[in-house]
Amino acid sequence: MIESIEGKRGLPRHRPPYVAQVGIFNQPTLVHNVETLYWVAKICREGPEILSGIEKNGRKGLRSYSISGRVAKPGVYLLPAGSTILDVIEAAGGMAEGHVLKAYQPGGPSSGLLPASMSDVPLDFDTLQPHGSFIGSAAVVVLSDQDRARDAALNMLRFFEDESCGQCTPCRVGCEKAVKLMSADSWNTDLLEELCQAMGDASICGLGQAAPNPIRLTIKHFPEEI
Repeated sequence: MIESIEGKRGLPRHRPPYVAQVGIFNQPTLVHNVETLYWVAKICREGPEILSGIEKNGRKGLRSYSISGRVAKPGVYLLPAGSTILDVIEAAGGMAEGHVLKAYQPGGPSSGLLPASMSDVPLDFDTLQPHGSFIGSAAVVVLSDQDRARDAALNMLRFFEDESCGQCTPCRVGCEKAVKLMSADSWNTDLLEELCQAMGDASICGLGQAAPNPIRLTIKHFPEEI
């Protein structure tokens, strides 16, 4: 966005320096998303207690969870920030008829997949990182016993392959190679891990750096499928 405003091609910048130090026209810059500005306005109107007065699982505040997949009522739900996947599913009317929770994507494709056995983890900042995931956009996708985790992971990598801006080789070529390797009947886990390491270390922006998460978490939690 900053590159575009400056009249350049809209490509990711190398960091450091980070935009908070050197941003638009070399000035310190803060980049906000719409949800942040929404909450700033709401706090100004209704006071800080609108967030600080709500606590769940040791986490304070509210969060907008976008819920899709095998639930009865997909949609966006405003819930306490410390909600678990079971709380999120309950808000969405429970699991769809005939489906049993198998896995879930906690925060967009970059967050990968976690198994149903980890249903007690609060979906918030800092709570998912120890498990190799993160809350990200809070776009939750629920998978059931009728889905395959490997298919979901492959779908995520196809998304990254399509969304890569193509500026850096680790992401551009890495996503393409990952899709080919993951399309095989049996995954070459050693080669995939080597590819994940290169993408995470050398990609310029967060897309290429986080693309390995679905691969690694599927290998870790659903080895019987690959």
